[in-house]
Amino acid sequence: MPPQMATLAATRNANILRLVVSCRKITAQVTNPNTHSIIAMASSTEQEFAAQYRAKLNRFPRSHNFWDSKMASRIGENIAFRLREIGVSSLQIDVQEELSRPIHHRKMVGPLFESIKRSGITIAGAEDLIFLG
Repeated sequence: MPPQMATLAATRNANILRLVVSCRKITAQVTNPNTHSIIAMASSTEQEFAAQYRAKLNRFPRSHNFWDSKMASRIGENIAFRLREIGVSSLQIDVQEELSRPIHHRKMVGPLFESIKRSGITIAGAEDLIFLG
């Protein structure tokens, strides 16, 4: 099989990383494309972020964003750790979905992708994204 075909087949069967982003939380979930089940997940609603969330909730004037790029980076580290535990070494993203995000969200999820890459997990499609800031 030619290398391009092998890469295409591997990408087609790669686990899919999806982000659910709002002003209140960010969730990263990895699904198996064959079973459509979630195999790993990390979120800003986890216990380790509870103190930060409460601090932003009770701050005056109120903030509209309850997570930032530092929290996104930490979520990326958490999901990368969980993926390495189960033996996942590559992911795929939907580039069009990521590019359709508002620019302020795209800037803040960039560190999430970078922290996953730093852990040694490859993300197919992330090279097509341009993170500003």
